[in-house]
Amino acid sequence: MSAMRRRVPVVVCVLLSVVFLSSIASAQTNWTRTYGGAGRASGYSVQQTADGGYVVAGANGDVYLVRTNAQGDTLWTRTYGGPSGDYGHSVQQTTDGGFIVAGLTWSFGSGSDDFYLVKTNAQGDTLWTRTYGGPIWDEGYSVRQTSDGGYIIVGYTHSYGAGGRDVYLIRTDAKGDTLWTRTYGGTLYDQGYSVQETDDGGFIVAGLTDDFGGRGQLLIKVNASGDTLWTRTYGGSGRDLGVSVKQTLDGGYIIAGGGFYLVKTDAQGDTLWTGTYGGGTYCQSAQQTTDGGYIAAGWTRSFGAGGNDVYLVRTNAQGDTL
Repeated sequence: MSAMRRRVPVVVCVLLSVVFLSSIASAQTNWTRTYGGAGRASGYSVQQTADGGYVVAGANGDVYLVRTNAQGDTLWTRTYGGPSGDYGHSVQQTTDGGFIVAGLTWSFGSGSDDFYLVKTNAQGDTLWTRTYGGPIWDEGYSVRQTSDGGYIIVGYTHSYGAGGRDVYLIRTDAKGDTLWTRTYGGTLYDQGYSVQETDDGGFIVAGLTDDFGGRGQLLIKVNASGDTLWTRTYGGSGRDLGVSVKQTLDGGYIIAGGGFYLVKTDAQGDTLWTGTYGGGTYCQSAQQTTDGGYIAAGWTRSFGAGGNDVYLVRTNAQGDTL
């Protein structure tokens, strides 16, 4: 089966473009960098590190990790995986200075593809790897370290659940050993793309659903044991999906995805405002800025130099474009 058939649409180049939030209103590019060799490489996740540098996760046939300094110059690169194709979808620096990477593997595990979790030290050397899943398709899209030092991973499963494709949430200890797993969804198509631990010790999951009131963005709030507290859906067109969710300063949430579609909710998931920004656009990530507004990144076919270009949108607290 084709890997690209099931990829979340992304900017398919390893491009790190940094715009400092203190001067973002002027949208001045400080630098750009590209990483990768002669073959095809993709960047799926980036995070600033404790020393002011960056770590980028993606794929070049294997899981591909790039560590840079604050200017984007490469400090080291690492690959992880086996002979059959492996992807890194999400990366986070851990409290010990190392990194946790989640994605999928065709090289290891029990099925055609499985969740793949790689823990490294600060130099990118592998400390341990884990796979999770069953005999069919299971893929991890987002990982975060939890307050107790373990990890929470979300993606989808064909192996378990109610049928079709279900949201698959896995909670592990600090060594990657499973504490519990949960599936959410019905008999149609449900998928998790983003997870974050919330202030109350539970978790918030964003994704896509065909089961809860029609196709749209899916938001699931669970407690620390993975039990559902509530679910919400937003949107309704065929391209509405929640690719990114972050808890905001007021205890609510900002959800990004679809046709550059942002949804701001209160703490119960009820909509405060929604915004769409341009046609022929797609949002990959959004987060709140220090002034209470939002910054969202993705790609556009409508603006720029042609084809797919990186698209950055800055809004105020009400979602109005700055």
